[in-house]
This record gives sequence, structure tokens and C-alpha cells, in this order.
Amino acid sequence: MTKYNEDLIYEILSAVEEIPYGKVATYGQIAKLTGHDRNARLVGRILSNASYYGDYPCHRVVDHSGRLAPGWPEQYDLLKAEGVSMKDGNHVDIKECQWEA
Repeated sequence: MTKYNEDLIYEILSAVEEIPYGKVATYGQIAKLTGHDRNARLVGRILSNASYYGDYPCHRVVDHSGRLAPGWPEQYDLLKAEGVSMKDGNHVDIKECQWEA
């Protein structure tokens, strides 16, 4: 469980919940949207524990290059099922499918 306050956690999870089906956002993009510029790692740490807070589409968040989360093989299948364009088995086509928030 994270040591962050629940307001911050739900603020980030609420932004993730807004990512449309078939689109992805980056950790940095979510950080910026929530007023936590330059805190992409914070977003990643919070998302790694998101299941404690409910069901959120965390699979739609990737790094700035489109790389999928290491150690989470289901992310690929979830994104493919939504029609997200993939460059390879570890990267989405970020130019094609990034959410324009």
C-alpha cells in the first residue's frame, strides 16, 4: 500500500478513469493533468497499487515511448482487445493512439 494521501491517489485515478477506450496516456501526461508536473514516477507508483481503490483502466497508461509496464503481460492483451495499435509486443504506437486530453 502506498504512503500517499487518499485525495492525491483518487485525483490520479480519476484522471486515469477519463482515458477513452482504445486510447492511452503516458505517466507524465497524467502527472501534468493532475498538477503534478515532472512526477511521472509518482503516478506509476500509485497505479501499481490501484487495485486497492477499485477498478480503474490502468492498462491504458504507458511510458513516454509507449512501452508497456514491465511484469504485467496482461496489459498487452487488454490494449489489443481495445484495438490499440502496437509497434511490437512491448510498445504501443503512441503517435497513433495517445489520448489528446
